[in-house]
Amino acid sequence: MRSRWALAWLLIASLPPLAHGLEWSGIRDGALHLKPAVDEPLLIAWEPAWQADANEERLYLQDSSGQLLQRFEIPAREQRGTRQWPLRAASSGYRLEIPGYSFRLYQVRHGDKTASLFEPVKTHFSIEASRDQTLYFRVPAGVNAQLGGKHHGGVHALTAERLSDRHQVHLKLQRHTLYPRSDLVSLPVSAEEQIWRLHLQGKGKAAFWLDGTDNLFAQRPEHLYQPIQKPGRVGLSLHDKVLGPTAKLGVALPYSLPEDATLLGTLSPQAGGHYSFVNVMARNPQHEQRFRPLFRHKYGIAHDITLLAKTGRVADLDFDATSRAGLQAWLDSTSSLGAGGIHYLSMADEPNLNYSSYPRFADYFRAMAERVRAHPGAHAAGIRIAIPASSRLVNGPTMTDARNRRGIDWAKRLLDEHEPLIDALAWHEWMIRDLRATDWYRYSVRQAADLVGLDKQGRPRKALLIDQTNLSSGNTISHYEQDTQFAALWWASVAIQSSADGLLDMLNWFLLADDDGHFKGMLRLDSAGNYSLRPVGHAMNFMQRYWGEDVLLLDNDAFEVDALASRSGKHHNLLGVNKVDRLQQIRFTAANTTCSGLDPPQLDLFSATPILPGAVNCVSGAWQFEVPAESLFALTWEQP
Repeated sequence: MRSRWALAWLLIASLPPLAHGLEWSGIRDGALHLKPAVDEPLLIAWEPAWQADANEERLYLQDSSGQLLQRFEIPAREQRGTRQWPLRAASSGYRLEIPGYSFRLYQVRHGDKTASLFEPVKTHFSIEASRDQTLYFRVPAGVNAQLGGKHHGGVHALTAERLSDRHQVHLKLQRHTLYPRSDLVSLPVSAEEQIWRLHLQGKGKAAFWLDGTDNLFAQRPEHLYQPIQKPGRVGLSLHDKVLGPTAKLGVALPYSLPEDATLLGTLSPQAGGHYSFVNVMARNPQHEQRFRPLFRHKYGIAHDITLLAKTGRVADLDFDATSRAGLQAWLDSTSSLGAGGIHYLSMADEPNLNYSSYPRFADYFRAMAERVRAHPGAHAAGIRIAIPASSRLVNGPTMTDARNRRGIDWAKRLLDEHEPLIDALAWHEWMIRDLRATDWYRYSVRQAADLVGLDKQGRPRKALLIDQTNLSSGNTISHYEQDTQFAALWWASVAIQSSADGLLDMLNWFLLADDDGHFKGMLRLDSAGNYSLRPVGHAMNFMQRYWGEDVLLLDNDAFEVDALASRSGKHHNLLGVNKVDRLQQIRFTAANTTCSGLDPPQLDLFSATPILPGAVNCVSGAWQFEVPAESLFALTWEQP
């Protein structure tokens, strides 16, 4: 190990010297905007922060129109390493994305003739700061801006000093009990543009940002420039080839009837995620009969997955009398729902996170799964067995010794040892919080398909299920993500990426409604006890309208726009999402056809504010239209 580290830092030392250059150190989550005045190299290096050997990572370099120049793929074994890229003065600028949550500390170096700006993530910590680090930011004239921060155990206060008159604003960062809470202070409004110096007091994990103005920081005041945002150009080409079914979109359901069942009906989920508490079922075998039949028959949720646990979030179960009795009650209850549904059962919740060892979980799994297989009528009732419902799949769970607890490794061992007992591969995907990094979902689905193998029809030999997902696990969430259009964009992108190859069977948002300490439901609970749809819930409704049955092959040359083509019979849909703050100009063609003489498809848009779609025009044989910033869009048409 030491020899590899020594080699990595030897590589850094061998890179071209950067006279009077700048270095950004300790980046864990954020973006760098770069504007070179001369041709010079961009140097990227990293070292482990925590559990790096269990986690693959990706960085993304774009040009000013949003095109992806390079995806830097970093394997888990490369805990320390380097990459470089030639910056060209003729360019209008670059953006380097370092998505969080990162398990590495990134160092970015560039020459003195390149201006650079750091865009930190909000609420979550973005860098490991050196002691009393200093940065600069700009506030335009007449703008009411706020400085925000959060205490993550490192930087404990922020002081902003206005350079024009040395006026200071101080923000002490509190240690909040609830993760989503943070601190904000207003900056005085000025009739002229102002440059501020920011002091990060303390060292270590730092979270700081700006609201109401550009969230950009520089190491030198003369580097405070406005990044160019050219309109994006997107080429979409549809082929007449069915790849497979779209994933069924669902939500994690409560262990009771939802308090606002009307809103559940509005969402119309195609799938559901359940917990069954074996101690409750052992005590009262009829407990779930109060609500499971309604989910199945009234709300039409025919496909679901159940994780076994105990009340109090106890996930480490034994093959004891309580687990056996709870399983028997669940089997009887689920069998009574009747035919026509598929009900996956996973024996534990995130065993790679919660069990002391793989052998202990494997022994428990085998004993429980054999009981399921022996239950009369279970298969006819649609009962299937899923493994392992792990905390993440390709990367390890967020815990010590994560390298030996990767979900994909535990799943492979279970398949090798108990393949006849297994019908599906399930996992929970967390901590992909960056809109530019959602291609990870497509990658993880492909890795899962490779693990289980494909049959003669090209379908996975075991059903693939992402039965829980959200931006972050637990309640390590941000208001800026969950309560804004950001979550709507994220959910649409994740659903599209996950379904793009027609390999995934189920995708569930976690969870339906806020509960104690978890504020990331599709339904928001206000202080008066009333539920309402969050933006992600409204997006879910929009997506469901344009979510066909079969995935069609679609070529997409864009990085910032995700799109999925689907069909149900003759009805065709193109559902897409513009994830970024730039206008996108889209050119859409269908294989072996031209738009000349045809009626244009119907265009629909979903954004944070109501907006009317523009025209869809036929230009040079292709349909062309525009999509505004941070919007979902859909084209619909009938095809013989």
